[in-house]
Amino acid sequence: MNHQLQSLSEAIRAVLDIKDAVREEALRQSRELIRLSATTVRSIHRHEFENAQQGLQEAAQRATELSALREKHPDIYYAGYVQDALKEYAEACLLHALVQGQALPAFTELQMEVPAYLNALCEAASECRRHILDLLRHGDTAKAEGLLADMDDIYYMLVTFDYPDAITGGLRRSVDALRAVLERTRGDVTITAIQRELEEALRTS
Repeated sequence: MNHQLQSLSEAIRAVLDIKDAVREEALRQSRELIRLSATTVRSIHRHEFENAQQGLQEAAQRATELSALREKHPDIYYAGYVQDALKEYAEACLLHALVQGQALPAFTELQMEVPAYLNALCEAASECRRHILDLLRHGDTAKAEGLLADMDDIYYMLVTFDYPDAITGGLRRSVDALRAVLERTRGDVTITAIQRELEEALRTS
């Protein structure tokens, strides 16, 4: 019996050692992906789009490595820290596409799960507010209105996913927050547009 237990213990330890090593590497990759994604979002807000593109390329490599865990280590892949990191990456990709007027990458293209993607899309839409305010400060009301329309479209798409939070990853709370951001932004754009019209009327009168 002792010999059997020893063999069993060694076999179990070997499995757990591998799992522990994979987990530690996943944690490291997740932290790095979150860092790269945050840096990319900052570059987007600073209009440093070349740096943002480079950041997205580096982040894509990390995201691919994390997504590869799905088959052999699904317990680690579906752990909160991995999904959170992939969500941050998707947010950076989606924000970049929105600001640049490009097609939004699908969840299949980003190799991620739907709940994380939906929450990333919601947060990317909220992040558009900062870019819209920058556009308004520079007098580009037309682009600001276009980006506001994109925010509006995303919001009205997201509210159609009326599923339990256990399925959507708490999307409802994120959508409620987006609605508040959207209404504040709509007010800012409207006021700025009215001011521009009044200024133009005064100049031509």
